[in-house]
Order: sequence, then C-alpha cells, then structure tokens
Amino acid sequence: MTNKYLYSPIHRMVSLSRTAKRLVMLSADALAAPLLLWLAYGLRLNTATPEVADLWLLVAAPLVLLPALYVLGFYRSIVRYLGAEVAWSILAGVTLSVVLLAAASYMASASTPRSVFIIFWAVLVLYLGGSRFMMRRFLYHVLGNRIDREAVAVFGAGGAGAQLVSGLLSTAELHPLMIVDDAVGKQGTLLCGVPVVGRRALEKAVERGAIRTVLLALPSESRATRMAVVRWLETLNVHVQTVPSFADIASGKARLEEIKEVAIEDLLGRDAVPPRADLLTRCISGKHVLVTGAGGSIGSELCRQILKLSPSKLLLLDQSEFGLYAIEKELQAFAGNRSKDIEIEAVLGSVVNRGLMERLCREHRVDTVYHAAAYKHVPIVEANPSAGVRNNILGTLEAALGAEAAHVKHFILVSTDKAVRPTNVMGATKRFAELVLQAIAARGSETVFSMVRFGNVLGSSGSVVPLFRDQIQKGGPVTVTHPDVIRYFMTIPEASQLVIQAGAMAQGGEVFVLDMGEPVRIVDLARTMVHLMGMSVRDEKNPDGDIEIAFSGLRPGEKLYEELLIGDCSTRTEHEMIMQAHEEKLEWDEIYFALEAFRKALTRADQDALRALLRSYVNGYEPGGLDIEAPQSVPSREAPALVAKTASAVE
Repeated sequence: MTNKYLYSPIHRMVSLSRTAKRLVMLSADALAAPLLLWLAYGLRLNTATPEVADLWLLVAAPLVLLPALYVLGFYRSIVRYLGAEVAWSILAGVTLSVVLLAAASYMASASTPRSVFIIFWAVLVLYLGGSRFMMRRFLYHVLGNRIDREAVAVFGAGGAGAQLVSGLLSTAELHPLMIVDDAVGKQGTLLCGVPVVGRRALEKAVERGAIRTVLLALPSESRATRMAVVRWLETLNVHVQTVPSFADIASGKARLEEIKEVAIEDLLGRDAVPPRADLLTRCISGKHVLVTGAGGSIGSELCRQILKLSPSKLLLLDQSEFGLYAIEKELQAFAGNRSKDIEIEAVLGSVVNRGLMERLCREHRVDTVYHAAAYKHVPIVEANPSAGVRNNILGTLEAALGAEAAHVKHFILVSTDKAVRPTNVMGATKRFAELVLQAIAARGSETVFSMVRFGNVLGSSGSVVPLFRDQIQKGGPVTVTHPDVIRYFMTIPEASQLVIQAGAMAQGGEVFVLDMGEPVRIVDLARTMVHLMGMSVRDEKNPDGDIEIAFSGLRPGEKLYEELLIGDCSTRTEHEMIMQAHEEKLEWDEIYFALEAFRKALTRADQDALRALLRSYVNGYEPGGLDIEAPQSVPSREAPALVAKTASAVE
C-alpha cells in the first residue's frame, strides 16, 4: 500500500532542514509581533480600528522580541519534542522585550497607555506558547495517523510509564493508544493525553486487533510482580517489550525511554538480595586478586564485580586467547572511564601448570584466587572425560597447590549443583575437585580453601535462554530435552556477588551453597519466551500456532532434576542467601593415591578407568543414570574402594 503521508504537503514541511524550519518560525513571529501589538491597542481602547500613537513601536516590536527569544534558546527547541523548558524561555523573552519596549516608549513620548504593554505581554505569551504546543499536537496527530505507525499499550502508569509515553508521543514509529494500570484510582485519568485503563480494556483492544504490542514500564517493581504481569500478558498472545531496569539506568548502560525485548533473566527466580558491603570488600578491596577462567561467563562477571570493589591489582588467567583479550579490553575501558587506578594484567595459560600458578601468585603477591576455570558443558565433557578430569580435577589441584606454595590467603573454587549425586563426568569431576580442596584444607594450610556451589546462571555460555531465543527467531522448533526437566536459575551478576561474599566468610574447607530460589520447568520457560515474542505455541490444542516445542530426549549424563545438597545437612551462615553444606570428606592420603591413579589412566587414555575411579570416589555418581522422579531421600553411599585396589584397577 502506498503511504500518502510521504507525498503530502505536511510531509514536505516536516522534511525541511532545521535552518529552513527556523526561518519559517522567525518570519511568522516577525509578522505576528506588530499585529499583536496592534491587537493590544484595540483591546485597551475597546475598538476594532485603534489609532496607534507611536507607530514606530510596530517596527520595534519584532526587532526587540526575536533577538531576545533567540538568545534565550526559544528557537533551538524542536517543536515535536517541546518540554516544560520552553515555557521559561517564552516568559523570559517576552518579559524582557516588553520591558524594553515600554522603557523606550516612555523615554520617547509616553503617549502609549501602560496597560497596552501589559496586554501585549499576555497576548504574546498566549501566541508563542499556544502556537507551538498546538503545532506539536497537530504533528502528533498527523504522524499518529500514518499507516505505518504501530499502536501499542503501555503497562504501568507510574513515573517510568509517564516518561515512556512522553517519549513515544514524539516518535514516528509507535503510537501509545492506552496505558494499563491495576490501580483503580488511576483508571479513567489521562497521562500525557493518553487514557489510563484497566486490564479488561486491553483485552478488548487485543481481541479487535487494535493492539499487538505491550510495553512493560515497571522497572522498580519486584521480579515477582513483573513475572505475574507477564504471565497474564502471555494469555493475550501479544508481543511484550520493556524499558530497562533501574540498575541499567543508574549505571549508564541505558536510558529509561529505550525499549528492548523482555529479558527472561529479569523475570526468573526470586528478587535479588542486596549484597553486604563488608563481605564484598573483605577479600578484594586494596588487595591483589587472581581470577582463573577470566574469559568465561562466570569468570568475566567475577572480574567485573571485583573491579568495582577497587582491588590494587587484578590478574586475569585463561587459556582462551580471544576470551582473555575481550575481558581485558572491557575492564581496561571500565577502569579508564571511572578513573580507577587499578593494575590489570592478562595472562595466557592453563591452571594445570602448577609452576605458572605459583609464579603468578608469588611475583604479584596475590591475596585471593577465584578459581572459575573449568570445562562445564555436560555432553562435551561426557564425550571427552580425559579433558574433563585433566582440567577440572588436576587443574584445581595444581592451581590450589601453586597458590598454597605462594602463601595466597584465600582460594575460592566456583563449583556447580551438578556435583551433587552426578550422572555425568562434568559433575563428578567438579565434586572430586571439591574433595581435593577439602582434603588440602583438612591436612592443614595457611591458605583458606573454600567452595561455592550453585546452579544454572542465565546468560552463561551454554544457557538455554540464548539458545531458545535464537531458535524462536529462526521460526522454531524450540528443543527441550524432556517435558519434566527442571533447573535452578540465577543471574550471573547475583551469582558472582554471592561467590565473593561466600568466600569472604570461609575459615577453611567449607562448601557453601547459594539459595537459588524455586526451580523452573524448562518447557514452561520455552513457552514463556515464545509468548513474550508475540507468538503462540504450536501443539495439539493449537495446530495453527507459530512455534513448535520439540522434545529431543535427555542428553548423555543429563539429569531431570538438579540438587544443591548431598542430603539435608546444611546450616545457615551470616548471609541469608548462603548456606554451608556438611558432607562426607576424604583424607588427603586417599585423595593423593586417587590422583596418582587418575594420572596413570590419563597417560594411557583409559576412559573406562577414569569413569571407574570417579564412581569409586564420588558419592552417588552413576554414569549415564537418569532420574525418573525427583529424589526424596539420600541413598546410602558404599564405602570407597581401597586405594590399592583402585590403583591396581588402572595399571
């Protein structure tokens, strides 16, 4: 369809250059000024044909008025984006020009009545203000009637909603048709000229096809409140977008009027608990900190959080050259923008190299190590157990011993919920890495070793959220492994802050567990993401839907349910979101001989022997086992195999 607006005189007027528009306004005001002065005479003398005593005032009026308004910035304002600041320039400019005209009149002849200037002031203010705001409203209606302008609804009549609507009224793409709010007192009112209505009005608008997109303007509401609203909007099958969170606005990452897709990360789980400053700074502020796996999703966010806490030096270690380059560049820019005098150094290398770890920690006098380096993709590690054992187990061992030799004060291992009764090599290797650190701590060490265990983080590499989003954008299908699979979720920034706080509480050998909130059904997550993007799920009940959800089956080593504790034995800590797990440990002698057995199996690339060793030493490890239903009790663990038998099994 041809857009007639594009060829109309109004379009040609709107398309004029800024200089041409300014000349048009100056010309119109230059003609209006003497006419309005003549009108002021007529109103004062109560006649339609007044005799102006001082005709020179008709010429002087525009010569005084226009420069005054120009200097005060009146002509720099764009009509479609006029705000309250224009009123000040009008009042100041008109007052200044009228006072000058009155003073000149009295010095010349004083034949003009004083009330003429008062009336002239009033009609000038009405003309300048009224003409501009009428033109603004006119342009809004003209642009609003464009056939390519989409009508939208804004959910939330608070401050964020008001600012969003005000911004939308000045755009040529979106037209705010209504504002939806649950507060009965606001319904029936107007906000920036747009009616505030209840949910029923939005339902009717969607039913008749008037609204296809809803903009969520609830940045200050709790995550639970926003999720409840989104769940309701899902039933309407509309495209849901949102304004940035106040955290992004405060940090300068976004502006309130910016519109973006709803990030599922902002809705899942429970509301984040504000971090405790004393725990955040205890192991970081003014200290030398090393982060292994700094280029990964968790490691990089740890680096961002650490940099905000002003360490004296931050060392980044990773074996991925690109990941290391990217995070170093980002952190250097962050520190430069905030004038932070922090030494940042990137080191390319592997944690398996004990000599490298010891040299780094010793030369740079490292106080705290956050060990986030690990292979964590379950199917890949399952197919490559040698790499998983070498990096996750031996890498943790060598990094810990290197840090201990260099007299590092704190060493914190980033662990995973998959270490609990694992059915995969990745989880088993992470659990054995925990056992290694617990054994080192138990035999006595100047270094305080601790572990922090948590579930899935949203937005990490391998997370289902970006995978689902990409599949939906490509038209589906969205692949879910199993209809009953559930996972715990937490945002990367919150998980990183809790890791830092948990490590600060450690005394030696503790396994800390983060409160992950309520678990989420992955199939429900997929449905929510489809609905948020304005599409429907294609299934038996809705064969004409847009996106199909396909079940691919559990991958090798994958579980239906993840747990954070081996059993129910845990205690609260001084932080309400962090618990301490009390689980079985192994003595250092047994760990030492097991490590030797792992090394021999790695030398011979004996995958079966590696799995046998993991099964012997890791509580609950069942290779390839699948959960049929959520665990209700903890099975008893058989006594670990004798060291001699284990060692001989791989020889």
